[in-house]
Order: sequence, then C-alpha cells, then structure tokens
Amino acid sequence: MTKELTPRRPPHSRRCPHTPPRPARPRGCPRARVRGRAGPAGHVPPEPPSAPPATGVPTAPARALRRPSSSSPSPSAPFANMALVPCQVLRVAILLSYCSILCNYKAIEMPSHQTYGGSWKFLTFIDLVIQAVFFGICVLTDLSSLLTRGSGSQEQERQLKKLISLRDWMLAVLAFPVGIFVVAVFWIIYAYDREMIYPKLLDNFIPGWLNHGMHTTVLPFILIEMRTSHHAYPSRSSGLAAICTFSVGYILWVCWVHHVTGMWVYPFLEHIGPGARILFFGSTTILMNFLYLLGEVLNSYIWDTQRSMEEEKEKPKLE
Repeated sequence: MTKELTPRRPPHSRRCPHTPPRPARPRGCPRARVRGRAGPAGHVPPEPPSAPPATGVPTAPARALRRPSSSSPSPSAPFANMALVPCQVLRVAILLSYCSILCNYKAIEMPSHQTYGGSWKFLTFIDLVIQAVFFGICVLTDLSSLLTRGSGSQEQERQLKKLISLRDWMLAVLAFPVGIFVVAVFWIIYAYDREMIYPKLLDNFIPGWLNHGMHTTVLPFILIEMRTSHHAYPSRSSGLAAICTFSVGYILWVCWVHHVTGMWVYPFLEHIGPGARILFFGSTTILMNFLYLLGEVLNSYIWDTQRSMEEEKEKPKLE
C-alpha cells in the first residue's frame, strides 16, 4: 500500500488560526509544480521559456536584430506613394490653365490676328501650344501608368514607355528651351523699351493677367515639372540638332512673313539693319542651344542631389 505523503510545511511558515485548512489532495492526482505564487487547485502554470544554452558564440546586438530588411517597406513608403497624387493633379491644373489662356487669347480680336500667318507667326503663341501639348502628354502618361499598373501586359508597357520617351523628348528639346527663351527675351526687351516688343496699344486688347499667363507663368510651371519628375534627356548631338532645326525653321518663317506682308513680326526688327538682324538671328540660335544645355545640367543636378539625399537618409538605417 502506498503511503500518502503530505506536503511538509517549512519551519518558518505558520498558519493563521483564522485560515481554513487546505483541502486534501485526491488520491492519484499528480502534485502541481508551483513556481512563485500558487494558482487554483489542479492548475499547472506553463513552463517559462528556457534560456538558450551557452555555446560560446556571442549573440547579435539588439540594434542589429532591429535592422529593417531591404524587402520590407520603409515607414516613409506610403508618403512617397501619396506624393505622386499631387503631382498628377498639378499637371492637370497646369494643362487646364494653358487651355484657358489659349482660348482667351484666340477670342481677342486684334488686327495682327487677321493678317497673314495669324497667331502662328508669334513665338509666344507657338510656345503656348508647345506647353499645352507637353502637359497633355504628361497627363496622358499619368493616366496610362495608372491603368497599366498591375496588368502585366507587355504591349501596354511598351506603349507606356513610348509615351514617357515622347514626354522626355518634348521637355528637353521644346518645352524647356523655348519656354525659357520666350520669358527671358520678352522681359529683357520689355524692360529696355516695351514699344519694341509689346506696345502700349496692346493693353487695350490683352489684359495684364493674360500677358503674365503667356510670358511669366511658363517659367515656374516648367521648373515645377522638372522638379517633380525625372526626365531622360536624349543624346546631346540629337538634342542640339533638333533645337537648331526648330530655331532655324522659325527664323525662316519670320522672314517669309516679312517677304509676303512687307512687315516684320516684331517691331524692333524694323529699327535695326540687315547685319544686325543676321547677328540677332544667330544669337537667338546660340541662346536656344545654351538653354538646351542648361536644362540638361539642371535636370541632372536636381536628381543627383535628390539621389544623394536619399542615400544619406538610408545610411543610419543600415549602420
């Protein structure tokens, strides 16, 4: 017969006289292994996790254990994705503003619009059309990117790459150099003598806000686009050849309008001689080429600086 064993009370512990006696443990019930404070009768608390055996290999520091993996998204990833939405909305707003400027400009009944060449003989109007077409391509590229995201269609990806290449080419060759040229040359001549480029008579036809929409807002709009999106420039030889072709083509067009009508498109050309005109036309072509190179350098500077800033932010996470 198995003799029932009762737990022996330590000598230092005394039972309070008002405490009821502990109920007897049923026969055959295993004794609960109690660590610390006792729980209910029959409850076996879980074993605490055992310490890893000492193998002599030093464990990794806590900072290394908290190192984020390269595959896991960073905390700023959602904000980076959200930053694309304002850029898309901004392009739509710029496109609508150019459409409004073009509609208001075409609605003005000026004598120069009724002569040979109409509005197309002015570089300002040509530049507005270039900017509107460029931002229209930007909006179309954004929509195509949203529609093809996650589709996995190679044909759609190919069409999207063509749109992106066309967008980048237009910014490099037409939108940036022509837009900056119009703003710079107009306001330099306007500050010297406005009658040579924008006579006071035009104030009766063109309101001030429309004048700034054609000759001022082009600069911040194109800089915003260059800052918010990276654009791949074409090869320098092909880009310079394209901008030279545009410059020479417009100069020939201005000369042809003078040949047909007997009047120069811009009043200041009436006050200079043939040699000065040739020098001016050559200078404008050189300036166009310089602005193309300036856009290429500015685009590289903006995005190289952005890339270096992102690398500096990632260094503390990897250390």
